Amino acid sequence: MAIDYTKRPSEPPPEPAGAGGPVPLTKVTLTKQAPSVSLSKQGAATGTIRVNLNWTSRPAGAPSGGFLKRLTGGAPAGIDLDLGCLYEFSDGTKGVVQALGNAFRDRNRFRPEPYIWLDGDDRSGTQTEGENLRIDLSDVAKIRRIMVFAFIYEGVPNWAAADGVVTIFPVAGPQVEVRLDESTPGTPMCGIAMIENVGGEISVRREVRYVRGHSVLDEAYGWGMSWKAGRK
Repeated sequence: MAIDYTKRPSEPPPEPAGAGGPVPLTKVTLTKQAPSVSLSKQGAATGTIRVNLNWTSRPAGAPSGGFLKRLTGGAPAGIDLDLGCLYEFSDGTKGVVQALGNAFRDRNRFRPEPYIWLDGDDRSGTQTEGENLRIDLSDVAKIRRIMVFAFIYEGVPNWAAADGVVTIFPVAGPQVEVRLDESTPGTPMCGIAMIENVGGEISVRREVRYVRGHSVLDEAYGWGMSWKAGRK
């Protein structure tokens, strides 16, 4: 009997553990086609989440004046975006957290761990960390809804030039990104995203709705608060 000395092809090397499996998501970008995501289903509706706003302070070729300069007579050096939110708790408490009016914390600011607070006001837009809003989700049953917004305090209300982006950093699961990639001319305010508690499930829904001010945003979403002029 003849013996076949032909060399057999070598076996392929074993694949590393997990190869070929699904790659964990590190970021979810909300769009018109896919506008919402559940933090609860991602295991991320717990602890303190961080909502970050970053933008381009002085886009190339941007003028140094504009809408708010004409109103105030000032000379803003660039675009100053302010991050903030409207909030409504399950007990009916409503309010706003923003730099305007120095409302950096919610009405429960005297508790050791407030629900919502703003860590500062980036007037220049040059800080790499941008502005950050922190929301305590340790007791989600007490939160009904939170509307995250941005307001152009100084500079031309040109959202396309500002190139703003809001990123939500949960304690677990992927980041949630909302890009301010649309605009309506002359509107200095944008309702960006709604964080909402529906039946105990916390979800984030993209809004990106441009309006002319706080009272208009309030009316659009039925908050029912009274507003007056404020400044920083």
